[in-house]
Amino acid sequence: MNGTVRTTRNALQLVPDPRRVIVKLFLPGEDAVLVHRRSHALVDRIAGLDDAEADSLLRQTLARFGRRHRDLEDTFRQHYEVIRHQVSRADALSPVGRLLVGAYCSHEYAVEGAALCNPSLVEHPDQTGLDEGQLRVVISFRQIGEGHLSSVGFASAVVGPVGRLVVAGRSGPLVVGRRTGADHRRDLLAAGITDAGGNNEISAGVLDALPAFFDEAALERAIGLLPSALHSRVAAQGTLEQLRRTNADSYATAFPTDTLLPQRVLWPGTPAESNGMEDARFVRFRDADAEPVYQATYTGFDGRRIAARMLSSSDLRRFTMTPMRGPGAQNKGIALFPRTVGGRHLALSRSDGETIGLITLDGQSRWSAPVPLHGPRRSWELIQVGNCGPPIETPMGWLVLTHGVGPMRRYAIGALMLDLHHPEDVIAELDGPLLEPDETERDGYVPNVVYSCGGLVHDGVLWLPYGASDVRVGFATIPLATLIEAMTPIRTSTALRP
Repeated sequence: MNGTVRTTRNALQLVPDPRRVIVKLFLPGEDAVLVHRRSHALVDRIAGLDDAEADSLLRQTLARFGRRHRDLEDTFRQHYEVIRHQVSRADALSPVGRLLVGAYCSHEYAVEGAALCNPSLVEHPDQTGLDEGQLRVVISFRQIGEGHLSSVGFASAVVGPVGRLVVAGRSGPLVVGRRTGADHRRDLLAAGITDAGGNNEISAGVLDALPAFFDEAALERAIGLLPSALHSRVAAQGTLEQLRRTNADSYATAFPTDTLLPQRVLWPGTPAESNGMEDARFVRFRDADAEPVYQATYTGFDGRRIAARMLSSSDLRRFTMTPMRGPGAQNKGIALFPRTVGGRHLALSRSDGETIGLITLDGQSRWSAPVPLHGPRRSWELIQVGNCGPPIETPMGWLVLTHGVGPMRRYAIGALMLDLHHPEDVIAELDGPLLEPDETERDGYVPNVVYSCGGLVHDGVLWLPYGASDVRVGFATIPLATLIEAMTPIRTSTALRP
C-alpha cells in the first residue's frame, strides 16, 4: 500500500451556459429610496401608449423572449400583481397594459452566467431502458450568476460500462419551483426555538397546542389559544415573532409534472437563502423497508450569515426545505450518511471550520456536537479539511472523500475509510491527494481548486465529479479496489461508541 493513486479524467467537461436563463422580478430603482416614484412613473408612461402601440410592443416582447421561457405571459401577470398596489391607474390599464407592466418589471437572469461547479452524483429514480453495465445518475450543480448568487441545478447522465459517460441535453426552458403548502414539523420548530434561546412558557404553550405536522393556519390557531395572561406579557410579542420567523425557515417548492429534470432550478426561497443556496450534497437515503428518499444538505447564505439546511424529495419534483439545528449544524459542509448506522442518523460536519467530525441526530431533531475524525495534518491540507460529499458504503467500510486546503489556498481531494459499524473509527486513509488541480484546471472563477459534493461507486468504479476552479465540471474515475489498496490502515478509536 503505497498511498499514491492515479485517477483517470474523462474527456467530457461541462461548462457554464449563459443561455440557461430564468425570469426574475425587476423593480426599477429598487436599491434607491425612490422605488415607488419610479414604478409609478413607469406605469403612467405605459398607460399613455395607444392601444396599437401597446399591442405591437407586447407581441414583439413575446416573440423575442417567449421561446426561452415557459408561460411567459403568466410570469408577466405575476410580476404585475407584485407592484399592483403602486398603480394608481390600475382601472385604466387594459389586459395588454398590465402584461406590459409585468414585462417592464422583469429581466432575464443567467443562473450559471458566472460559474458552474461543486457537483454531486446520485442514482437516478428512472433506471429503465439501459444496457448491461449502465447506471443512470443525477448530477446536481452549484450554479452561480450575477452578484455571486447561487442556485441548484441538475443534469441527467448515464455512467458505465467501465469509464463511459453520456450526459443528456440541458436545454431549456428553465423553470423555478413554485412555493406550495408545507407540512411543518413541530420538532423542528421546537429545535429552532431552542437554538434561538426562546424557550419560555409562551413558546411552550404554542408548541403544546400543535400536532406533529401542521400548516401556517394551525400555528396561528395555536397562538390564538394562548391564555390572555400570556399574550399580555412583555416577552409575548418577541416570542411570537420568533416562532413565526423560525417556522418560516421551512418551505416546500414544486415543479410542473411535464418539466424535465435539467429544466428545474431550486431558487432561494427564504431570507436565510437570499444570497444563495450553495454546495448541495445529495444522497438517496434508504432505510429498513421504507421507500428511498432523496436528501441533500446545503448552505444557505443571506449575505452575512451562513445556515446549514436540508432538502428532501421523493421524486425530485417536489422538495421540502428545512433548517438544520443543534451544535453540530453550525458551519458549512455537512454530509448525510445514506442510511442509519446502528439505528442512528449520522452526518459528517466541519463545525469548527477545519476538522471533519461525526454528528448524530438526537430525539429532539438537533445534531449533536461533533466527534472529531480527521484534522489538518499533511502539507496539502494544513489550512483546513472537510468532506467532499456523503460517505459511500463499501464492503471495507465508509469511504469518505475529503478536501484539504494548502499553500496559496490550493484545494485537493483526499480519502478516508471509516468503520462500517462504528464510523467513529477511522480505519484507513490515503496519504496523498486523490485528485489535485492540474495545469488545465488551475485557472478560473476561483483559481487552484478542485472540489466535489459527492461521488458514487458503480460496477466497482468510483465516479468522482468535481468542480475545476469553479469554471467547469469534470469527471474522474478510479477502480475502487485500486483506491482501497492504496490506503494506509490505521485505527483511531474515539471510545465514544453508543
